[in-house]
Amino acid sequence: MKHQGHFKRADPVREAMQTRTLIADISRIIDILNVDIASEEQAAGVADVARSEYPALARALRARRDNLVETVSALQQRLS
Repeated sequence: MKHQGHFKRADPVREAMQTRTLIADISRIIDILNVDIASEEQAAGVADVARSEYPALARALRARRDNLVETVSALQQRLS
């Protein structure tokens, strides 16, 4: 019994639309993270990442944001 290709690649138009939606969703999360980072920096009175007083939460949020920015970049390349 031969297996048929049930898992074919999605329609390119639909895949592109889903990718654009994902990029928009991630971009909104990046905006939220930017606000949260600024809020943490303002509360601590420290905006210089190199300083030891820089808030740990802001540092973690920055790392998350940077990863999401890279993800958006990779998704945009996929659309090209």
